[in-house]
Amino acid sequence: NLSITLHGLLMIFFNIQPGLFGGFGNYFTPILNACPEVAFPRLNSISLLVQPIAYLCLISSILFEFGGGPGWTLYPPLSTSSAINPISVDLTVVGLAIGGISSFLSSVNFMTTILHLRAKGLILGVTAFSSWSIIFTSIMLIATLPVLSGGLFMLLSDMHFNTFFYDPIFSGDPVLYQHLFWFFGHPEVYILIIPGFGIVSQIISVSYNKSIFGNQAMILAMGCISVLGSVVWAHHMMTVGLEADTRAFFTAATILISIPTGTKVFNWISTYMGSSFKLCHSPALFTLCFIFTFTLGGTTGVLLGNAAVDVALHDTYYVVAHFHFVLSLGAVLALITGFYGF
Repeated sequence: NLSITLHGLLMIFFNIQPGLFGGFGNYFTPILNACPEVAFPRLNSISLLVQPIAYLCLISSILFEFGGGPGWTLYPPLSTSSAINPISVDLTVVGLAIGGISSFLSSVNFMTTILHLRAKGLILGVTAFSSWSIIFTSIMLIATLPVLSGGLFMLLSDMHFNTFFYDPIFSGDPVLYQHLFWFFGHPEVYILIIPGFGIVSQIISVSYNKSIFGNQAMILAMGCISVLGSVVWAHHMMTVGLEADTRAFFTAATILISIPTGTKVFNWISTYMGSSFKLCHSPALFTLCFIFTFTLGGTTGVLLGNAAVDVALHDTYYVVAHFHFVLSLGAVLALITGFYGF
């Protein structure tokens, strides 16, 4: 249980997100916008320095007699149970909160840099894909991180200050935590993958020395994915007793995401089809692998968007395979592609 908990949290918050958003965002935001430095260099340094502190808090949860193993979602009442060492859960929550501060500061910094410090004459319409992906990711982080922080601190409050936000014995509601967590948790999937979209688009464009097919449609698709991805959180909660009309809304909105996502995949493939593809273009081969794995992961996700199918497959290895195709194979491949291609 402890291994699975730490695997999920470390891979998401301390591998992919600092790599694709913090790492490439920090490096390429000034370069692609022709500005000498990010808007707030000292704030940038603070966001970098607090990240190792967050990592140490999280990883030190294994040092106690009973390591916290409630799963990476930290669902109550398991995470608030006295059977699990509360100090381990405390350190996990504090580590996530500090990591959230780092991401929040980076988001404000990148958005300010792109919107206000880009070179004169460089309008947003012709800004690089990577810059657009950082803008959309920053907006989602700024909108959802406070909700996650509130939910986590309510969890701490239940454990140490005799509150009953999530305790059903005293009229609390554990499902409230699920709403608060997944309101951040589902946009987090797109926070992880959208910077990968920017990197892949950039590398395909550079490899073949041409613009991506449907340039403006690709930017619009990223925007639509960001908006729709922020309003479909309850499709992770189809088994908690949602009303029929609520399930219908989240089913429809979830399946709707496949339209802008499919647009991106078709445009990438169309760019390849209009080019002289050669095996010597190694970065472009990496992007082909990304497109294949992401498409496979996205297709399995469309099936899960249906409420009836989701109830049948909830908490099975089908779901595990789905998000690992998108994140483990998709986002990590984008990370490797960025290192290799840039």
